[in-house]
Amino acid sequence: MIKVNILGKNDTIEIYGHALYDDYGKDIVCAGVSSIVTTSINAILSFNKNYLEYNYNNDLLTIKVIEHNDIVDKLISNMIKMLNEVEEQYPKNIKIRKEN
Repeated sequence: MIKVNILGKNDTIEIYGHALYDDYGKDIVCAGVSSIVTTSINAILSFNKNYLEYNYNNDLLTIKVIEHNDIVDKLISNMIKMLNEVEEQYPKNIKIRKEN
């Protein structure tokens, strides 16, 4: 299962695990999550490389928002909404948890 932890006011997002919908390389849930997250990170960085930091290590992707502003907040919010839609369609394969 893919697990998404959203910490604070969308300050830090942790994503880890495998959806187990299908074999590695054929898993549409993992591919969807990867596409959503990669596109969101790249979009934010295209505006300013100092808006966020990200690190991928040992199957854990950590995204840290450095500067909250209209662009960053809308793109992060959109990413979370799209991940929620994936969770609605595949509740056995992805779980999103919000921690304050």
